[in-house]
Amino acid sequence: MAHLLVVESWVGAMSRLLPRSIAEAGHEFTFLTRNLDHYLRSWRGPGEHPLLGAKSVLTAETNDPAAVRAAVERAHRDTPFDGVLSSCDYYLETAATLARYLGLPGCDPAAVRRAHRKHVARRVMADAGLPTPGYATAVTWADTARAAAEVGYPVVLKPVDLCAGMYVRRADDEAGLRAAYGALAGFPVNARGQERDATVLVEEFLVGPEVSVETVTVDGATTVVGVTDKAITGATSFVEAGHAFPAPVPAADREAAVDLALAALAALGVDRAVAHTEVKLTARGPYVVEVNLRPAGNSITELVRRVTGVDLPGAYLDVVLGFDPDLTVRDTGVGGAAIAFLVPSRTGRVRAVTGADRPADADVVEWQIDVVAGQELVATDDNNGYAGRVMTVADTPEAAAARAAALVGCIGIDYA
Repeated sequence: MAHLLVVESWVGAMSRLLPRSIAEAGHEFTFLTRNLDHYLRSWRGPGEHPLLGAKSVLTAETNDPAAVRAAVERAHRDTPFDGVLSSCDYYLETAATLARYLGLPGCDPAAVRRAHRKHVARRVMADAGLPTPGYATAVTWADTARAAAEVGYPVVLKPVDLCAGMYVRRADDEAGLRAAYGALAGFPVNARGQERDATVLVEEFLVGPEVSVETVTVDGATTVVGVTDKAITGATSFVEAGHAFPAPVPAADREAAVDLALAALAALGVDRAVAHTEVKLTARGPYVVEVNLRPAGNSITELVRRVTGVDLPGAYLDVVLGFDPDLTVRDTGVGGAAIAFLVPSRTGRVRAVTGADRPADADVVEWQIDVVAGQELVATDDNNGYAGRVMTVADTPEAAAARAAALVGCIGIDYA
């Protein structure tokens, strides 16, 4: 049995799936957080929050490196840790730094920082000769406007240090850009209390479907576990409305996405990591959207597990413990799996919800509807504001995706 230190967590699917994988592997974990209530107040599942299954909860200011190190040193003396990890983008570098300090396996903290800081990652990939969309960095409004004019509208304005699609906006003209820039400038501190980097990326708007490449890198060798399809919605935002695995795209596109993802990981110097690399498939070829050095969120890892039998959160545990994960694909009897999200498109008080009862069909493997009558529902423009999710399995990913989307489409929200 190993003892893991989990430094904060994503509040979505990974806050369920990572504790499950730890328990299934026979390990135990200490959960290090600055605010346990941040997780408890968002919990919508049955029973207690899975993070409360920790051996202990260690409270410290996780935004203060000195405080974190002192707290972890004391805990490590009492009950030594065998591995350190996080599923939250904002604490990946913290976890990698702690692992390095304690002499435990893990990805190089410098590589984690290069990948997480989107403008740095873009520059590193461009310097390595990878296909790169037109882009520029800026801080002030004047510089941002000039950058957009140079790149050419439409552009995408992207914060360099946020995740889940937060404040990522398409702008077709300077007025749209000004609105997007102003909204982001009004968010100087993220949801974890961290002061934000004011730098923004201004990028060429890429047209084409989006996929993600799920990989595990150990000792310089990267294994591709699969490629996931991503359904994106939103007029000027980029909200993930659903996913299907394996991605139903032409083999040539899938191979090109994989080759580019592998090149991106190599350019960033990534090793001993589970990665989720998002790629846009355009008429000119593939382009990396971003590289995330953690298992995919939004239940993508569960889609992968149902189709291949490979548990990516479990592989993550092996990687940080210094083991070689078992990535053998097994016949699960499932040809495709998909998830669709209930994305609130407007704000208002809910009068009634229809179609929210879970079907008894065996192909519906997850069903959670979080909206109820009387609730004040807020339209979402990122991946944090879903009102529910439906996961299905089928013989093909196309069939699974169609089924999940149809079920979500039958859920009606009547506003007062």
